[in-house]
Amino acid sequence: MIQTITFYLFSALVIASACFVIMARNPVHSVLWLILAFFNAAALMVLVGAEFIAMLLVIVYVGAVAVLFLFVVMMLDIDFSELRAGFIKNAPLGALIALVLFVELFVGLVAWNAGGVTLGTPDGTSAAVEGASNIQSIGALLYGKYLFLFEAAGVILLVAMVGAIVLTLRHRPNPRSQNIAKQVSRRPEDATINTRPEVGAGVKL
Repeated sequence: MIQTITFYLFSALVIASACFVIMARNPVHSVLWLILAFFNAAALMVLVGAEFIAMLLVIVYVGAVAVLFLFVVMMLDIDFSELRAGFIKNAPLGALIALVLFVELFVGLVAWNAGGVTLGTPDGTSAAVEGASNIQSIGALLYGKYLFLFEAAGVILLVAMVGAIVLTLRHRPNPRSQNIAKQVSRRPEDATINTRPEVGAGVKL
């Protein structure tokens, strides 16, 4: 009974948060509602026993993606009048896309009610480890059978990160380099100067 009540509670919070993400006038408020939706979705994943996916939702989506959106929105100088004008201008296209998505969802529900699709017979190599938790089973599969693909994905992400740094690096004609040895060996009396300025004498440049 408590599981059913908790499921409907978190589901209602997810739906309400998603609606407020769309209806909020302030983009910062939209991102905050999105973070709330992610937290409630993670709670739903915990209820169905997928604690690894719940952890990913909190760490990756809330801790990285949503916070990145929040910082970007807060740092940008957004013209809300222009934003509303663009929303009204693209409203017909948005309605068309929403209609297509609704038709796809309806077709998917009809196909699901008609019967499941047989994709093949599992060979048992990806079965959960007996006596292990969900996270342990995923770890054994990820670092066992799919180790090469996992490392290849890490290399691709590393190359993408290095490429982004290289593309955004500004090349200056006369860059100022730091002299670490000089900075470390500097004495306190060389860094600060005690003076006794006279009243009304001003500041010497």
